[in-house]
Amino acid sequence: MQFFIDTANIEEIKKYARMGIIQGVTTNPALIAKDCTGCADLKGVIKEICSIVNGPISAEVISTDTKGMVKEARMLSKLHKNIVVKIPAVPDGFAAADVLSREGIKTNVTILYTANQALVAAKVGATYVSPFIGRLDATSTDGIGLIDEIVRIYKNYGYKTKIIAASMRNPIYVKKAALSGADIATIPPDVLNQMMRSELTELGLKGFLDEWAKMPEKVRTCFTKGR
Repeated sequence: MQFFIDTANIEEIKKYARMGIIQGVTTNPALIAKDCTGCADLKGVIKEICSIVNGPISAEVISTDTKGMVKEARMLSKLHKNIVVKIPAVPDGFAAADVLSREGIKTNVTILYTANQALVAAKVGATYVSPFIGRLDATSTDGIGLIDEIVRIYKNYGYKTKIIAASMRNPIYVKKAALSGADIATIPPDVLNQMMRSELTELGLKGFLDEWAKMPEKVRTCFTKGR
């Protein structure tokens, strides 16, 4: 499974890129509005993200009609070779994704909540689909079950569209998405941080270091000599 980071915060992207655990970035209008307040050049922000992470960078259209989506997508795709254009999973969006896939522009059909939407997206040539798992669970619907269905459908018919598990609200969602066979999880920075931590690990480390501190100083000095 690949990890994408779900943010437009440049410092967070730099942080996790240096750690080597993210292979891509997803953004959306809400994230850009939140993380880029006061930015005069939003295109410049997207370009900067592309310069940090050498992988798929999802940037979303804001039009709601096919013609507007296609126009925006063409503009976004010219910003960098790694741009993936996010298109909403609505009828006009599927029509736009069909046009764009024929033009060789990579698409990510997003805000997706049903297996049927995922099937239609694959049929129009979407590069990725982004089912929103956390939001489904919030409405008492089985979000991870949706991943299971999409994985099975794509396997049945050999579709190449990749599944990005989105709306990962805590580490449990990421684990379950991985067990279900999602190709990618796009994860907010705070959830990525939680995934690397365990209270038991920290307690265990403290115990080891406390025991080490009891060793004679000459032993400890010998161990660290030459650093």
